[in-house]
Order: sequence, then structure tokens, then C-alpha cells
Amino acid sequence: NNAGEFLRLLGNGRRFGLKDISYTYQEGEGGIAEALSLAEDFADGEKVLIVLGDNVIGKDIIREKEEFEKQKEGAKILIKKVSHPENFGVPVLNGDKVIGIEEKPKKPKSQYAVTGIYMYDSRVFDIIKTLERSDRGELEITDVNNAYIKAGTMTCSELDGWWIDAGSSPENLAEATQLVMKTGANNLG
Repeated sequence: NNAGEFLRLLGNGRRFGLKDISYTYQEGEGGIAEALSLAEDFADGEKVLIVLGDNVIGKDIIREKEEFEKQKEGAKILIKKVSHPENFGVPVLNGDKVIGIEEKPKKPKSQYAVTGIYMYDSRVFDIIKTLERSDRGELEITDVNNAYIKAGTMTCSELDGWWIDAGSSPENLAEATQLVMKTGANNLG
């Protein structure tokens, strides 16, 4: 519904130091994994980094991206310590390895939330092709993450600075607005 606004805001990406931004459009609500599958041609066999549109962060993720570029295979998620992890996907950790993700658990095994910033090797598109639609009729990004976890190739890093899932509640959107006004957001370095 807001595709034109993204194009207007982001343009070709050059003012953000990017070589180029490519756009595609998802018809309907088929899930995050389905949306990612639309980028397979753009990815051209390279690793991909996904930031969900309702994530607002206070610092750049350059260090985390560079760490992932050195990772030979697999995936990486960014996590953040939160006061109410039961409201999010919660990583189950063994060092920097993710051995599970619990969706909105009543008794979280950690104080961390999965932020909605994901990095995948090129195998992600093959994984998506094997997925079955969930009860919601969507291809779930959780199923993609679980495939990497099962293979033992999912790592994580803790996100520096603040993070808000601005799409989860009106209160979070208001808090994100205040933080952006005070400190800026999605700073590129």
C-alpha cells in the first residue's frame, strides 16, 4: 500500500552511500519469507541483509554486517536485551550460536528479543522454496531461521544502541518518534 512512499523516501539509495536500490512488490500478505523470495534475482547469488520496515535503530549495523561477510556460511540475526522478552521471538543461545527461537514464550529462556534484522547466505532462497505455508497462509521467516538453526549455522550479535519495533503498538511508535527526534535513527555511521 505504501510502495510509492518507499520509492520517494529512498530513491536510488545514493544519498545513503549505496550503489543502487532495487525494488519489487509483494502482492498480498504472503509472509516475510515470501517477500524475501522476490529478491532472489536481485541477490544474484550473494549474501543478503534484511531489515524489517518497522524496525527503528539508533546506531548503524556496519560492524555486524562486516562480521557476517567473514562468516563462511549460514545466517546471523541481531538481538537486543529487552525488559519484556515474552512479547517477541526469543533466541535460545549457546555462546554466539542460536540453538532455538521461541515465539512469544510465557517463560523466556533469555532476556533477548530477535530484532527483525536478518542476514543470510545465498542458500536462503533454496530454503524458502522448501517451505510450506503456515496456518496463516504465509511463508514464515521463523521457518527459514529454524532451517539454519537445525543446520547449526545460525549466529547472532547484540545490536548496539536503541531498537524499537515501531509496528508492534501505538506506544512503541510514539516512543520511536521521540527517540528519532532526539537522537536520529538508522544512522549510517
